[in-house]
Amino acid sequence: MINASNVALSYGKRAIFRDVNIKFTHGNCYGLIGANGAGKSTFLKILAGEMEPDKGEITVGVGERIAVLQQDHFAFDEETVFHTVIMGHRSLYRLMAEREALYARTDLSEADGLRCGEVEIEFAEMNGYDAESEVAVLLNGLGIHEELRQKKMKELDGGDKVRVLLAQALFGNPDILLLDEPTNNLDQQSITWLENFLFRFQNTTIIVSHDRHFLNQVCTHMADIDFGRIQVYVGNYDFWYQASQLILKQRQNENKKATARAEELKAFIQRFSSNASKAKQATSRKKLLEKLTIDDMPISSRKYPYVVFKPGRPCGDIILEINNLSKNVDGVVALHNLTLTVNKGDKIAFVGGNSLAKTTLFQILTGEMSPDSGSFRWGQTISTAYFPRENSDYFAHDLNLIEWLRQFAPITEGENFVRGFLGRMLFSGEEALKQVGVLSGGERVRCMLARMMLADANALIFDEPTNHLDLESITALNNGLIAFPEVVLFASHDHQSVGTVANRIIEITPTGIIDRITNYDDYLEDAEVTRLRGEIFQEMAC
Repeated sequence: MINASNVALSYGKRAIFRDVNIKFTHGNCYGLIGANGAGKSTFLKILAGEMEPDKGEITVGVGERIAVLQQDHFAFDEETVFHTVIMGHRSLYRLMAEREALYARTDLSEADGLRCGEVEIEFAEMNGYDAESEVAVLLNGLGIHEELRQKKMKELDGGDKVRVLLAQALFGNPDILLLDEPTNNLDQQSITWLENFLFRFQNTTIIVSHDRHFLNQVCTHMADIDFGRIQVYVGNYDFWYQASQLILKQRQNENKKATARAEELKAFIQRFSSNASKAKQATSRKKLLEKLTIDDMPISSRKYPYVVFKPGRPCGDIILEINNLSKNVDGVVALHNLTLTVNKGDKIAFVGGNSLAKTTLFQILTGEMSPDSGSFRWGQTISTAYFPRENSDYFAHDLNLIEWLRQFAPITEGENFVRGFLGRMLFSGEEALKQVGVLSGGERVRCMLARMMLADANALIFDEPTNHLDLESITALNNGLIAFPEVVLFASHDHQSVGTVANRIIEITPTGIIDRITNYDDYLEDAEVTRLRGEIFQEMAC
């Protein structure tokens, strides 16, 4: 159990939290949600004791241990992978070090012998004898193979480091588990393993995540940060969304009725207050008006951008033909004899762990890279718009937002048109004059989406568009792609986006592709796909 009492925090004049009171109880998994900047990660730091609030306190059950998913990917660079995971349980790690030092001595004193006995008892109580096997299970589940376990953390790539740090947080059955974006850099297999782990985990878990499917799978409660407070809902993300929308609509309807009643009373009072025969009734209505309460609807920090893609013309019969496309990138085979035909109405999700293959394919199709061999052909009616995984080159200019977006607007349109477009993407008023060089990751993504909307393309290509976006923007983009009537080619780690947008799934493998006209959940459960994937990897091993 972990409890926040009267917690408040401000940055300058901006209040992040006001008198937050919340109890996270044993056995529940809480999804901590809110708009970008609402204070989700900050609140996790307060709960972990890494940051002090302006007022209030955090209390934890007696003897309970908190484990945190570390965000500093370089903090353990000089440690081995195995030791890094064990360090998630610091008391056990210190005891293991003492135990090793004691047994390394050649001449144990009587006091040392007594201490050895005490250490063994403590070691057993902390399940130290099972530590090595537990570390192996965690690392296996997260895709860290045995040959990496004695390497130093600095020898691992960024994705593997994140997986090891996640194993560190999960190690040793902590009483309270705090996870900030735990699915980042995980493939679908690892995410599924983590979902199953958390489903079985019997202690308290608090998670910040932008992955709606993940929140639906693991959460028993949602803790919604908005209006400077935290409101807890029982249920997963979908239940929260439905319940919060229903509550908001009820409050709006109540206010609407109260406002209409107030106007009716005011009209009667104004009309008959000077009429002697109606004076008593007018006085009675004045009392009713004074008692009538119209709630001031607080301003939510949660805002949804307007994401709508409108094709300039429908696609013709020929969309895209790819024949034997191959490409090596820095000595690594990214694509090998890839052949496929994109058909009218296709919304294709490119899935699987090989992000290099997907990005390389998109760069070739958009002319940013040339293939080593093979060819591709877009139909004559097709116009494309591309969202790249890396967008920094687009913002390497000394321009404000209006000037930047105007580059992509029709030449006949002026500043008001551009301002209107920026307003839909949540850049209103003075925000539209921000320099593009200081934009956050999420703001850049919204700008790139605005650029694509202005293109009026009938074939959209997206490479991980949900990175850096908050849940509201992800939902808006998701709905925009569902509504788009033409062709979409995309790669995304957001399960719900893939599951609700795609009608065709393609997995690029080292020896070809697995291509299915189906939805994502059915694809993941397809036994034939599992068999094919197994044969491919068995062939590679040989």
